[in-house]
Amino acid sequence: MKFLSYKTGEKTSFGMVTSAGIVDAGKIFAGKFTDLKAVIEAAALDEVAAACINQPADLGEDDIEFIPVVPNPNKILCIGLNYETHRKETGRDKTSHPAIFTRFADSQIGHKQPILMPKVSTRLDYEGELAVIIGKGGRYIDKSDAMNHIAGYSCYNDATVRDWQRHTIQFTPGKNFPSTGAIGPYLVTPDEAGDVNSLNIQTRLNGEVMQDSNTNRLIFDIPDLIEYLSGFTELAPGDIIVTGTPGGVGDKREPPVYMKPGDEVIVEIENVGLLLNTIHEEQ
Repeated sequence: MKFLSYKTGEKTSFGMVTSAGIVDAGKIFAGKFTDLKAVIEAAALDEVAAACINQPADLGEDDIEFIPVVPNPNKILCIGLNYETHRKETGRDKTSHPAIFTRFADSQIGHKQPILMPKVSTRLDYEGELAVIIGKGGRYIDKSDAMNHIAGYSCYNDATVRDWQRHTIQFTPGKNFPSTGAIGPYLVTPDEAGDVNSLNIQTRLNGEVMQDSNTNRLIFDIPDLIEYLSGFTELAPGDIIVTGTPGGVGDKREPPVYMKPGDEVIVEIENVGLLLNTIHEEQ
């Protein structure tokens, strides 16, 4: 099953993608669920799917503006250096625990929305990643049970302003410029995503393949991440875990390759989708 969040004019809603198009689940469940996060909190994705699956489509993708699949997550927890190829290209030492930083919800955008190159930098880099969306919350989740806490998956571009990332040893500034965290197009449920521990992941910049890997190369896999993260914070429905980027980032190429206004960047993950964004200059 595939779910999405979107705008039509000034109206924000959520829906399900069927063979006919997009069914407006927000209309069907008006007064019960305000958004996709509320559906996830109620463990009601199956209920929404059952109500939508045989309905005629209300919209096509050309009729909507995509917004982040979960517009209002409590937490976005990002994992750094989680592919060996990326760890090596950065020159960082191996660690026994995941490297973690946070991203603010208001830095996120959806599929086909512009990633903004800020006024203060030209070192805007791509980072294609698999995003995990938490369905059932919890604390001290054992990795043997971790996959039962997942609502679905999405594509993520953790676009990074590299010089600001390196102002100090903390990543936070370079990871939180407005309109740099792209997620989408859909929340894809586990049954449709298949074996997420073995999915091809690729980032393309203006049609050129820049990152090409597989989630089976994650240093810390998804169960490990959920167990570790829930050890220091309670995971909540709708929280997002961004699992890390493979090697091939623009900053570590010779010469470096940064995104610039007019560029098109795509993150494509097998069974999960294709996330497309163009680069615009901040006004």
